[in-house]
Amino acid sequence: MQQRPGVPAAEPDRTLADRVRRAALDRPDRPALIWYDRTITWSELDDAVDRVAAALAAHAPPTGDHPARIAVALPNSPDFAVAFFAILRAGLVAVPVNPGFTPPELRHVLSDSGASVLIGTDRVCDVVAGLRSELPALTTVLGSLPTGVDGVRAEPVPVDREALALLLYTSGTEGRPKGAMLSHRALLANHEQIDRIEPTVLGSDDTALLALPFFHAYGLNSGLGAVAYHGACGVLVERFDPGEALSVIARHQVTVLVGVPSMFLGWSLLPDLDEAMATVRVAVCGAAPLENSTASRFTEATRHPVFVGYGLTETAPVLTSTLVSPVAKAGSIGRAIPGVEVRLVAAAGETVWAGADTGPGYDDPDEPYLDLESAGTDPGEIVVRGANLFSGYWPDGRGGPDPAGWWATGDIAYADADGDLFLVDRLGELILVNGFNVYPHEVELAIEAHPGIAESAVVGIPHPYTGQTVKAYAVRVPGAAVGAEELLEHCERNLARFKCPTAVEFVAELPHSAIGKVRKTMLRTGTTGAPGPAGDPGPADAPAMPVGGPATEPTEVPDAR
Repeated sequence: MQQRPGVPAAEPDRTLADRVRRAALDRPDRPALIWYDRTITWSELDDAVDRVAAALAAHAPPTGDHPARIAVALPNSPDFAVAFFAILRAGLVAVPVNPGFTPPELRHVLSDSGASVLIGTDRVCDVVAGLRSELPALTTVLGSLPTGVDGVRAEPVPVDREALALLLYTSGTEGRPKGAMLSHRALLANHEQIDRIEPTVLGSDDTALLALPFFHAYGLNSGLGAVAYHGACGVLVERFDPGEALSVIARHQVTVLVGVPSMFLGWSLLPDLDEAMATVRVAVCGAAPLENSTASRFTEATRHPVFVGYGLTETAPVLTSTLVSPVAKAGSIGRAIPGVEVRLVAAAGETVWAGADTGPGYDDPDEPYLDLESAGTDPGEIVVRGANLFSGYWPDGRGGPDPAGWWATGDIAYADADGDLFLVDRLGELILVNGFNVYPHEVELAIEAHPGIAESAVVGIPHPYTGQTVKAYAVRVPGAAVGAEELLEHCERNLARFKCPTAVEFVAELPHSAIGKVRKTMLRTGTTGAPGPAGDPGPADAPAMPVGGPATEPTEVPDAR
């Protein structure tokens, strides 16, 4: 291993920032990140990470039981990458934030995390300036990276692999985003697990397209983190456009695509895919179900199969992949990646299916990977165990793995006769918009904050581009004349774009159970209350989805729910 003068090698495999250092020592002049026409080598990236880590350490002295939390609200850019790795190198905790969040959303994440430093876009800094009185823990707001002094390197910080590295906010059963606590161990473990898949998903000689948003687990760890772990090269894309991304792929000879269904849909509708993607070696898709027709069109045009993965923010994020299956079946999420155990558990608590131990026989083609007692199973909740699992929800670790290390995902699946998994539904009512979690209660609270709305209910409905979209049923206050356009504009002021309804139906009343709970099953089946005075205005135009904010905004493989 080459060592630069005066730069001690960090103890390997403690943090992703250590992997940046390792790549800088192994291949200092090789490209790490490509940003438009700018190329950043691993040596340059490591130097920048050191300077920013030293500066952040001065801004964020230790507080409470955990290191200081540093919020990063930036688009996919070199600045985000430098900030993220610098936070980890300084032994602090990163809190990635969607830079498109509205003031209420920013206030919740910053307040709940207790972030003391925010690095954000000009827009985010302006918004937060009006919230400072409500954020007592936030002492420093930076519109650019704190670069410190040239030549001043970060002092080595001993970091335990079990220490908290990352808070990623994801919607959950309580209706407000919760901070999933991911340790350095969890982040690294997912790469170690995926690295056992043959053939190699990503290697040091690969160039990966980094179009997924870094504030999402999928884009952050499966994209940027994977590039650092392997010392590969990442091509940054701030906002996804199918045609522009195709040009980037061809120009920079991208070999690995990490995407979501809307990306593959956009590409599949373009001409000359085969020529533009001539260098692509592997294409993986996560975050939301991939339509068979989209996968077929893409494969027919490029001769590349699209391998589908499944995971969640809480699992850093990948759990299963069709890369592990002997044959990638349409509609399947594949099998557990090496080092991850999966069970399907029925409502009564009994295990209806369990994968075999991923021990020494896992890679032996003569050993069956799965031990099925029947030719297929009844659906059950996916319950998982592995080193990549989170440590619970901020701040006290509630809702994490049980004492034996198992964690229930809330997703329902069945296993076919070969042991390949197929998603069925969610136990709860979480809506997946291009892989982004939308919890109906949060949207309902925003709708009911409008003075003209008495009650509302939100459900997910199928959408050809984003998998699902949000539909709202609303009951007007007597005498109110609020219309769909006004209500949607109200939502856009209070919710991120992917959470906003794209269809509104006004009804005279909502169907309720005997205990007063809205019966959303009746809404989904169309047996709702009588139409309100304005009737059904029909679906509104779907908002642009950033792939993590796509030009099309995506998500979060994942959240990777």
